[in-house]
Amino acid sequence: MLERLKSTEPIAAMLAALDSAGAVIVEDLLDRETLDRFNAEIEDDLAAAEPGRELLNPAIEWFMGKQTRHITGVAARSRTFAERVLCNDVLCGISDAILLPSCARYQLNVAHVLDRGPGSEQQLLHRDELVWCQVPRPHPELQVASVIALDEFRADNGATRVVPGSHRWPLERQPQPEEVVAAEMPAGSAVIYRGSTIHGGGPNVTAERRRGIHISYTLGWLRTEENHYLSTPPEIARTLPRRAQELLGYAVHDALAVGGGYLGAVDTADPIELMAQGRL
Repeated sequence: MLERLKSTEPIAAMLAALDSAGAVIVEDLLDRETLDRFNAEIEDDLAAAEPGRELLNPAIEWFMGKQTRHITGVAARSRTFAERVLCNDVLCGISDAILLPSCARYQLNVAHVLDRGPGSEQQLLHRDELVWCQVPRPHPELQVASVIALDEFRADNGATRVVPGSHRWPLERQPQPEEVVAAEMPAGSAVIYRGSTIHGGGPNVTAERRRGIHISYTLGWLRTEENHYLSTPPEIARTLPRRAQELLGYAVHDALAVGGGYLGAVDTADPIELMAQGRL
């Protein structure tokens, strides 16, 4: 079973659950107003995202599923996402604790809405951190990830499946069916998990669609899965709150204080400051 905590409970309790099981369900992460606004803002884009459309390559198409409507670049599509979801205090509080010991700042890795339709099959169970499989082991935690339910998640409509404790397993160990848990939860709640935790979308055996958003944060010195400078270009990014700009990678990763260097500069200046000055 996964521990269930309210979003108002201490971050320390969530971290303890993440340390023990590798995942935790946080109820009421988004309030009803935020949830409704966000769903409304992405509705047209999601309706236009036909299932089975061509993606990066056949492997990604298979991984996402032929019945899944999928949109990325969410910060450019939804002001509510940029202001209230991307910068959520709980998600950032957990990321502060897990990621900041290994970087000067962390960043959004990817945010994508996944609307899994009837007939969606069980997604391959996987560890998100393996997108950086060439980072030598042992290594610190590379990622904090979440799936927020934008409507009700049930076992029968494809709720995310998680393998508690798998963040401590060797890579070669595969879960048995009885070790896999469906993260059932109401709309607005989230399952938050470590990048090293095995998980995957569940099969949808109902006649309805199941909508959620996957959001993950990673160390500021790693290449992100989504290219935010193109999906949320400067003309949009400069209208967003500074915290959202930072999480989208528009601020330098400055490790000078700990004997490192800085990454992501423009003309040896911090692009987030250039943006604030109207020079970018």
